[in-house]
Amino acid sequence: MDYRQASVIELLNVLEREGMLSQEQVQRVRIRYGVIRALIKKEKASNPRYEPSAVEIVMASGATQANGGALDEEKIVELWARAKGVPYLRIDPLRLDQKLVVETFSQNFARLNVALPISLVDGVLTLAIDVPRNDDLVMSLRATNRYDIRTVMSSRTSILRCIAEIYGFKTSVAAAADEQSAAVNQVQLAIGNLEQFMSIRQLEDIDASDSHIVNAVDYLLNYAFSQRATDIHFEPHREQCTVRLRIDGVLHVAHTLPIVVHAPLVSRIKTLARMDIAEKRRPQDGRIKTTFDNREIELRVSTMPVAFGEKMVIRVFDAGKLFQGIDGLGMDAEELPKFRRMIAARTGLILVTGPTGSGKTTTLYSALRELYSPEVNVTTIEDPVEMVYEDFNQVQVQPKIGLNFAHALRTVLRQDPDIVMVGEIRDEETAHMAVQAALTGHLVLSTLHTNDAPSAVTRLLDLAIPPFLLSSCLLGCLAQRLVRKICPHCKAVETLSQEQMHLLGLRPLSTQRTTLHVGVGRGCPDCRKTGMYGQTGIFEVMEVSPTLRHMIHDAADSEKLTRAARSDGMHTLLESALKKLGSQEIPLGEVVRVLGLG
Repeated sequence: MDYRQASVIELLNVLEREGMLSQEQVQRVRIRYGVIRALIKKEKASNPRYEPSAVEIVMASGATQANGGALDEEKIVELWARAKGVPYLRIDPLRLDQKLVVETFSQNFARLNVALPISLVDGVLTLAIDVPRNDDLVMSLRATNRYDIRTVMSSRTSILRCIAEIYGFKTSVAAAADEQSAAVNQVQLAIGNLEQFMSIRQLEDIDASDSHIVNAVDYLLNYAFSQRATDIHFEPHREQCTVRLRIDGVLHVAHTLPIVVHAPLVSRIKTLARMDIAEKRRPQDGRIKTTFDNREIELRVSTMPVAFGEKMVIRVFDAGKLFQGIDGLGMDAEELPKFRRMIAARTGLILVTGPTGSGKTTTLYSALRELYSPEVNVTTIEDPVEMVYEDFNQVQVQPKIGLNFAHALRTVLRQDPDIVMVGEIRDEETAHMAVQAALTGHLVLSTLHTNDAPSAVTRLLDLAIPPFLLSSCLLGCLAQRLVRKICPHCKAVETLSQEQMHLLGLRPLSTQRTTLHVGVGRGCPDCRKTGMYGQTGIFEVMEVSPTLRHMIHDAADSEKLTRAARSDGMHTLLESALKKLGSQEIPLGEVVRVLGLG
């Protein structure tokens, strides 16, 4: 038995002792060790020196956890590191010092030794490796460098992915910067790609012989998609360009680049989005459609001239999230049936309200997808079309040629629609057309910018909609906000203080200290030490009852409508947030931030 097989057996014993693998599964992997190792080496035939790690062999064995779940490579590495008494690190790509990584040693050396520099503090280099010990590597580095070496154990998959992303992107940017600074060879932009669909190459498909700017864009988009970014910001400054990613509603600095590569990067993306690369003085909009991990993704590109060049923002629309079922929006057991009753009506008007970025589009698209069938004609009027969906008839508003919301809606009503979605009611003409469409046998869904659901009624009345018409067609209003959820991997429980209870408008249950328990995220590698992971919605669903219909007919103000709606069972946004707070789904800080308390 060689040391490699002994290492696999040692790991299997650890996993069996920790209850992750059963004795039968351990025995099966031990018997098939030679076959599994040979298959992995065959897959890596391009690198004859490649040697599978013990974790890689266990993961490739097809074994499952003793409880039937899939094996988690990070958990296996963590258990093995603990058993061997070495530090474990779950790598967060956003927290890596990319300059340190590329300057410490070459990409080939990093990939060959499966080693990734993490930090350099007080002359001690922290190095992530995929095995508990690598004395040969440590001794070699100590002999060739002036600093000491400290190793931590991480998964091979995360180390190799970071190596590919960081070295590939930095190498492309550095080469592009040299080209631009020397002004010898201008970057050749692929102006022939004017198709709506663009294929973003995966990391393993990026060819070093291609244009450096082309490679840099592909690396950057891959990185943004893998980090669940919803927006990508390119911000030019006097001497550098900052690239920031919005993840779970918060911006993170991802890269700091030489200013000379900012313009070529922007030009490359503008070319892919079919925008005018020569026009830099006026704002422009474009879109790119692509796929990532077998998911359809649409990118909406916007540029704007600022002091030091063009700022570009790319909004990332993931079809899997935008067209999710309404069960996944975050409504509770009382709100969801009300919303389902509203959208099940054949005629009438439904309004979704909230500020920009509150998830209104996701709610509308999810409702439309649930309502669609081959028997109905669904038409949307949008500015712009957020996500192209072939089952809908989607109209792009174009004010320059006179095709505004009202004009488009007037035309759509001649196209035999059953369900119409109007992106936003902005003016009197659009409001009147939407109400007329709802009164003449169509189901109309639209959005307004109001703070709560009852205010949508008064907003339409302010737009000169006669109260008797509005009371006849309005089915309901839904106000919503997006809040970040507590990270499930570092979730803990704490007790609200009297001051916090007062901030939320809650009265203590007695004169004694309250015992209301809420969730809190302590911070871990999965959530990048923020304590929050993912987003959900809080909702205020106002279904129009006979009482409310009578009050709308009498043009009651929003305060009276709110009191009546609450009597009918409507929960306010604060009450919806408090439910999720009490169920330990969202933290107190998110309730305060989103609802502007305190």
